[in-house]
Amino acid sequence: MRKIYNNLSIENLTKTEWFNQFDEDQKELITIGLGKNLDVSKYAKIEYNWEQMKEILWGLEENLDISNYAKKGFDSDQLEQIRLGLENSLDVSIYAKKEFNGYQMDQIRLGLENNLDVFIYAIPEYNWKQMLEIRKGLAEDLDISLYNKIEYDGYQMGEIRIGLKENLNVSIYAKPEFDEYQMKEIRLGLKDNLDVSIYANPEYNDSQMQQIRFCLEKKLNISTYVNPNFTVSQIKQIRYGLKQKLNVSIYAKSELDHLQMEEIRLGLKNNLDVSLYANSEIPWQEMQEIRLKLQKESTL
Repeated sequence: MRKIYNNLSIENLTKTEWFNQFDEDQKELITIGLGKNLDVSKYAKIEYNWEQMKEILWGLEENLDISNYAKKGFDSDQLEQIRLGLENSLDVSIYAKKEFNGYQMDQIRLGLENNLDVFIYAIPEYNWKQMLEIRKGLAEDLDISLYNKIEYDGYQMGEIRIGLKENLNVSIYAKPEFDEYQMKEIRLGLKDNLDVSIYANPEYNDSQMQQIRFCLEKKLNISTYVNPNFTVSQIKQIRYGLKQKLNVSIYAKSELDHLQMEEIRLGLKNNLDVSLYANSEIPWQEMQEIRLKLQKESTL
């Protein structure tokens, strides 16, 4: 049996004070390495956690020694990316830097594996999601200059990248003032050849934009009636009215809440004289009572 640590066998080593300073997971990794005749001194160090030890062990199994990177203080996620890069004969010096976390390293490594110009995004100021979107754009041969700006977060970059891939005029929404959800609504509108200028306004939130987009998809002329002051629920009532071919101008007023709008819309739908209650001073519950009374009278 191989003799190690003051000529002790593996069996006797497991009984030593040195071995017992490690936790159970670390002990298991040391035992595995010894069983494979690996140089466990590379990773059997109390200052390494078991995940760091595991990465060094896996490297040794592939005849790769990444212990020097562990000595420099790289965590297990970073060590994993360095190990994977070395296994693929990549120039890991490009990303084996403390300022990159494991997720960032992963994106740089994947770019190197695909022969991309990773220097475009191998910048610590980009988080991993931003790096991902730039990497995808490079792989898809897109003009990433339209979105590889630090002021865009990764999700905004993603919407711009998808728009470029779909051959859309992304300049309409490639603006930092739009969040990714607003960008998506504008992109979907462009994809359907809609006049997005009606709602491509950062004052509209994405839910408002969606309701306006739904109207445009049905060729409903909502542009005259909406503005950012309307809530999503109010815009819905206007959309329902337009779909039912009602005179929505009677209730498309910001001073009416969506429940009041609904009562007026239902009255118009049933050909009632809504002028009797289409007043913002009347609570929606009272409006409902009047509407139901008018509806009952109309059936007599």
